[in-house]
Amino acid sequence: MSKILYPIVYGFCYLISLLPLRVLYCISDVLYLLLYKLIGYRRRVVRNNLSTSFPEKDEKERRTIEKKFYHFFCDYIIETIKLLSIRRKTLLKHMEYRNMEEMERCFDEGQSVCALLGHYCNWEFLTTVNVGWKRYPEAKVGLVYHPLSSKVVDRLIIATRQHTGGVAVPKQEVLRYMIRYKQQGLHSLFGLISDQSPKWENIHLWLPFLTHETPVFTGAERLIRKMNNAVFYAEMSRPKRGKYVVNFQLMTREPGTLEENELTRMFFTRLEETIRQTPYLYLWSHDGWKRTREEFERRFTVDAHGHVTKKDKSN
Repeated sequence: MSKILYPIVYGFCYLISLLPLRVLYCISDVLYLLLYKLIGYRRRVVRNNLSTSFPEKDEKERRTIEKKFYHFFCDYIIETIKLLSIRRKTLLKHMEYRNMEEMERCFDEGQSVCALLGHYCNWEFLTTVNVGWKRYPEAKVGLVYHPLSSKVVDRLIIATRQHTGGVAVPKQEVLRYMIRYKQQGLHSLFGLISDQSPKWENIHLWLPFLTHETPVFTGAERLIRKMNNAVFYAEMSRPKRGKYVVNFQLMTREPGTLEENELTRMFFTRLEETIRQTPYLYLWSHDGWKRTREEFERRFTVDAHGHVTKKDKSN
């Protein structure tokens, strides 16, 4: 069925992507009315996340953030579709890449790079970072993703991410790709979205994040330490509708010198600072705090090697 549906869905989305952004934003405004006003898509989750993340704000302030989030979320959807056909010249009118020279200096010295980012702003537009290279247009850009259960949507997302020359890499194969590029003498930048909610058995660290005790992934840090890549934080902003600025801030060029989990802590500290500056640009519809420390300790044990096992199979 997916083989039949995909060409139809792709063709439909591609035709939409050919429309100018000013027209697509009109479609986004209609989509906002449908998702937020009519359907109320995940509104309960969004409101709960905002109320627990910003207890110092009153209801009116949180409701303003909520409405702005849904407006932006609809823009994110249509902007992502636009990536199916966007041209380099058009893209550069909407994206500004800062501090690319610092990453190219890492390449000069034979060191590849990883960029840590969260579900903030339009992270899909960050997949176009290769158009920002000045001296290393051949550098590989690894776009790490989690394969989706829907094969149609999965293929569509891959198509949007690879349109400008990036390489979609399943998260289970990241290390293999990194090693392959290194062995081939190729410079690479891997973008790692690092604020997902880990499954119970993958929880190895809890951090304070937006007033919550939050379970976090440490896999990105382990990969970076193993490969000794330079690490940048991708701070993204949206000065106006349709305009994004990404500033690549160097975190370290020597990840092996940091204490265990320090890099992960640094990332979440910076991400929270970014979110608090402009809250509505974060993905509030994601239920990122559904797993609590109390339930984890009740149901699981962690041995001296960090392995997580279930206490009672009946739970």
